[in-house]
Amino acid sequence: MKKRKKQEALDYHSMGRPGKIEVVPSKPYSSQRDLSLAYSPGVAEPCLSIAERKEDVYKYTAKGNLVAVISNGTAVLGLGNIGPEASKPVMEGKGLLFKIFADIDVFDIEIDATDVDQFIQTVKAISPTFGGINLEDIKSPEAFEIERRLKEELDIPVMHDDQHGTAIISSAALLNALELAEKKIDEVKVVVSGAGAAAISCVNLYCALGVKPDNILMLDSKGVISTDRTDLDEIKQRYAVKTKCKNLEDAMKGADVFLGLSVGNIVSKAMLKSMAPNPIVFACANPDPEIAYDTAVATRDDIIMATGRSDYPNQVNNVLGFPFIFRGALDVRAKSINEEMKLAAVHALANLAKEPVPVEVTIAYGESNIAFGHEYIIPKPLDYRLITTVAPAVAKAAMDSGIAQRPITNWDKYVDELDARLGLDNKLLQSITQKARKSPKRVVFAEADNFKILKAAQICRDDGVAIPILLGNKEAIQELIEEHSLDLEDVEIIDPKEEQEKDRLGRYANILFENRKRRGFTLSEAKKIMRERNYFGAAMVESGEADALISGLTRNYPATIKPALQVIGTDPNVRKIAGMYVVMTKQGPLFLADTTVNYNPTTEDLVELTVMVHQAVERFKLKPRIALLSYSNFGSSDGEEAIKVRNAVSILHKKYPDMVVDGEVQANFAINDGLIDEIFPFSKLTGKRANVLIFPNLASGNIAYKLLQEMGDREAIGPILIGMNKPVHILQLGSSLREIVNMVTISVVDAQTREKTSI
Repeated sequence: MKKRKKQEALDYHSMGRPGKIEVVPSKPYSSQRDLSLAYSPGVAEPCLSIAERKEDVYKYTAKGNLVAVISNGTAVLGLGNIGPEASKPVMEGKGLLFKIFADIDVFDIEIDATDVDQFIQTVKAISPTFGGINLEDIKSPEAFEIERRLKEELDIPVMHDDQHGTAIISSAALLNALELAEKKIDEVKVVVSGAGAAAISCVNLYCALGVKPDNILMLDSKGVISTDRTDLDEIKQRYAVKTKCKNLEDAMKGADVFLGLSVGNIVSKAMLKSMAPNPIVFACANPDPEIAYDTAVATRDDIIMATGRSDYPNQVNNVLGFPFIFRGALDVRAKSINEEMKLAAVHALANLAKEPVPVEVTIAYGESNIAFGHEYIIPKPLDYRLITTVAPAVAKAAMDSGIAQRPITNWDKYVDELDARLGLDNKLLQSITQKARKSPKRVVFAEADNFKILKAAQICRDDGVAIPILLGNKEAIQELIEEHSLDLEDVEIIDPKEEQEKDRLGRYANILFENRKRRGFTLSEAKKIMRERNYFGAAMVESGEADALISGLTRNYPATIKPALQVIGTDPNVRKIAGMYVVMTKQGPLFLADTTVNYNPTTEDLVELTVMVHQAVERFKLKPRIALLSYSNFGSSDGEEAIKVRNAVSILHKKYPDMVVDGEVQANFAINDGLIDEIFPFSKLTGKRANVLIFPNLASGNIAYKLLQEMGDREAIGPILIGMNKPVHILQLGSSLREIVNMVTISVVDAQTREKTSI
């Protein structure tokens, strides 16, 4: 298992373009004119402007949205001093998080320097390039000195996230935990296991919030940090106290709060029992907390607990802080990140956890309700409100403390800009995956004699998304598993052609016969055809012995969908099924239909298709804005196809007046809200771009999504089959491994939704 996971991680970082980030031009560059403006001679103009007025560098370059993630590799994750080159994958990963959570661009910079002065000089020398500096994975005590001096000597935001990220998130958790435990911050006794950069920063911030230094007991690898010790550096001496406690067991007696930033499994049940009533435990060591979550909650039913893990409540995760802190700092062009800004982030996070949680967030985590309490004291990492809550709070604190160089005057407009940066709908894939993990379903893979299918099954099983069932020749499947060292030993493999499957074949044949006996099928024919895996897999779903079916990787679409239609059939409320494709764009997901099923839908077909897609998009908790596409704009042509689409829209407007739908409209107007606002201000699509496109025929839909898929380099899901009576999803020929995993995830959420609806 360990060897396989290692190889998967290596493959992830090396596949295609090595690494995780790239530089993408933000201006046109296709013509000679573009190039002459981008470089010589046109580039001279902004250069001269900046030379005359240095502040113009923010106007004419990317500096204002560019952060350097800098490390020397001396304290990388739990790996220690592994050097600058070995730290680069982590720094690239940090850059990826900055971009996806706050739309901040990053250059990662690994410096081959352990000397403090040399490191500082290097960072200072390159600082004109950047709007901010994020220091990362630098060992203490050097990290404290490096950050302190850079903050003093530079006029851009500098933050060592290893120190302050955990401090900010755990401080927010502490405020809320103390409120729930009904304890006063200036009275609580705090025990801290660990005395590195993060631990010191945490106690600094705790004290700023009101914890008394005399009430803090810190421990390093040599024991309690007390005034009796002679081996303490200047930083640790600040928190040395006079005490008789010698070890963690002594320190824990009567403690109100435990903060662990050390190593796993050092807190025993007895230690936990010795704490004060309503203990607050933040066990943040990863991957193993100082005490296991299940053990802790079983030992004390009055405990309020947080960990660094995503599979338990209250994850202390730095991604709740650093993207949005830098976002706010950059947006007001703050000279630094000061204590006021950090405290503003703390209070913003704490207050957000008390606000009603949007249904989109609860669905993402597979919960019926998430509310402030013992298991929810800090926001969830996928809460889309973080950017519009934390960034404005930080920006305002920078302004109030006098270090903002570009104050914000219109806060409503600023919040809208933050929303637009990421496209809030673009959390769709993360949300779907998170929801699938909460209640994985049994998914039948009808083509299990294919390596990509087996690999996808393993990934989905390992990620807790699905419970795979493999169909096919057992020997062939086992050979593939062994050849590729896949871990699928505990996964059920079924060969419909084996003798022992006779009883099940008989039951499944009866299902097919009952469905098709008046369509030319005999029972004998049903028994014979049921040995075919697509029929067998569909029957497993129809009989309730599986929850969803995935097929189509190696067979054409009509041949794959036919068995599902004959065995399972369509939803009783629809006449036809349809295929819907989802393309992830920076503005959010774009839904396309019909892309796989209906060759030339009639006006009535288009109406039904639109309603089906509208319902399907709403199940993703998104508001559909639908454009029915044509070569014509609102009656500009009277061709047969344009009239068909126009009539469908007319019916939709009459029957579904609350639906945001319009057409017939050309594709560019549909997805360019500025264009449609200017030319067709009467349209229902004015104000916001369409996020659902309905095509007039299969040719246009299929061509469009395949072009987008191949040329756009965007994440894609689909085609999703809508209108079936049970979850069946057909892969396109040659789907990538990632596309297969995405489709499995969709099928699980589809099954979850139907299960909830039927209860």
